[in-house]
Amino acid sequence: MAESSGNPPAERIGYITRVQSFSACHRLHSLRLSDEENKEVYGKCNNPYGHGHNYKVEVTVRGKIDPVTGMVMNLTDLKKCIEEVIMIPLDHKNLDKDVPYFADVVSTTENLAVYIWDNMAKALPASLPYEIRIHETDKNIVVYRGE
Repeated sequence: MAESSGNPPAERIGYITRVQSFSACHRLHSLRLSDEENKEVYGKCNNPYGHGHNYKVEVTVRGKIDPVTGMVMNLTDLKKCIEEVIMIPLDHKNLDKDVPYFADVVSTTENLAVYIWDNMAKALPASLPYEIRIHETDKNIVVYRGE
């Protein structure tokens, strides 16, 4: 083992990811497009009756590892934020009808990631949010980092 130089340890940065699943339905339909254009752009996802997904969301925070607690943040606090930001407003909901944000925003997974990011950013200390990763299906994954 290397000897200590007597200097305090360098700041360490850690990443914590919490995974949460939820189910919701939606219809991909833009008010800025005609019905024909919507059908062309969104295909079967423009079905007037909508369709559903079992989403898997990964919320990653990044921060300094506290030398006293050994944590970037308390996982219990992250779990509470996810419950308030994701589960309560989104789980078993019609995104287009039950979530006011999507009244005039197309409920794509990209926009869902932005919605979750914006609301997690309000619920967490400013420096912590790092990434929202949404698995819409096993093959379709969206990543958003607040950019």
